[in-house]
Amino acid sequence: MFDHLQIYDARERIAVGVADTALRGVAAIASLGRREVPPTIRRILLLRIERIGDLLMTLGPIGAVRDAFPGAEIDLVVGSWNASIASVIPGVDRVETIDAPWLARGGAGATWAAMLAQARGWRARRYDLAINFEGDIRSHALMARSGAPLRIGFDHAGGGPLLTHVVPFDPSRHTSANAQALVECAVRVAPAAPMVTPPGDVPAPQRLHLAAMHTEAARLRLEHEGWRGERLVAMHASGGRAVKQWHPDRFGSAISMIAADHGATIVLTGAPGDRALVDAARAAIDPDRTVIDLTGDVDLLTLAAVLARCEVYLTGDTGPMHLAAAVGTPIVAVFGPSMPWRYGPLAPHVRVVRIDLPCAPCNQIRLPPERCRGHVPDCLDGIGVQLVVNAARDLARDVTAARTGEEPPR
Repeated sequence: MFDHLQIYDARERIAVGVADTALRGVAAIASLGRREVPPTIRRILLLRIERIGDLLMTLGPIGAVRDAFPGAEIDLVVGSWNASIASVIPGVDRVETIDAPWLARGGAGATWAAMLAQARGWRARRYDLAINFEGDIRSHALMARSGAPLRIGFDHAGGGPLLTHVVPFDPSRHTSANAQALVECAVRVAPAAPMVTPPGDVPAPQRLHLAAMHTEAARLRLEHEGWRGERLVAMHASGGRAVKQWHPDRFGSAISMIAADHGATIVLTGAPGDRALVDAARAAIDPDRTVIDLTGDVDLLTLAAVLARCEVYLTGDTGPMHLAAAVGTPIVAVFGPSMPWRYGPLAPHVRVVRIDLPCAPCNQIRLPPERCRGHVPDCLDGIGVQLVVNAARDLARDVTAARTGEEPPR
């Protein structure tokens, strides 16, 4: 039942399917008064209201919207946590924030009444085209309030009846490639839009363009912590969710060996709530190795500029992983239940470390299997320190070869 929905919780899938069924009649009535598509697309609404990594994986498709509609005004709606990143995305004319309660952490988030009122205000801007990069029935409902005559999105998490054009979501493709498919649909159905070249299975890396002020802020912050220009390696020990959490002591041991290989100072990153995990990882770091701890005390764009200076970033599947990818930092990423072909970092130099198990990757992040709760899941527990260090060494050889133009040794 409701086979079009890619929702692994059966009760939630049925609830969303029933809602979709009810929406079909409402949408049919509402379509009778829909505005005609104008001959030229002048105003575009883009929604990418999820977490940090989701926005960063959509940089390329957002750029493709600008390329396809060079004369249009483009408004981008994001969560407030992403406002600073959105402010430096080329081609975006206006950034608006909305904190959906199903995405905001710590019990925060706007009420439904406030969100619907905000979305109702979009109608006055008379958008010609709206694209929701999140396939969710709730955010589709917000986009529908805009009144845009072209509304494009996925229906794999419901809300298809609220769209004028549904694009199939392919879970075997990268998030960025799926987002690009929405843009390609917009180009096909919008009048007078140039063609957009379809990407491969994994689009080319898309860089985040940092201003000189962010680069300078990073330099000053590092110097305040005692940095004097030595090489840097960085580590993000927090997985963001318990089911994605590798052992903190293994993080610490691995970054110690990586730093020794590079002759580098270690930079620790994390959110304020990550302090206990960071401290546990730091306890396993060689006490003779210099450490700069930026946990919970640096804004996202300054952090991006810090990561741009680093030789390598050791991390799990996290938002900061994608931030590092967006500034071209070489990455060693420890993956467990997440699908690397769908969520892997889009950077020139990456090593994803994972192990093969019959059940992995399950991608059941929000609602993990019972056997994987309360401890490090098997798909992460089976990853040893040496496996990660070897990946970092292999990555370093490739980076060196790329800089010198030589073929890396095998």
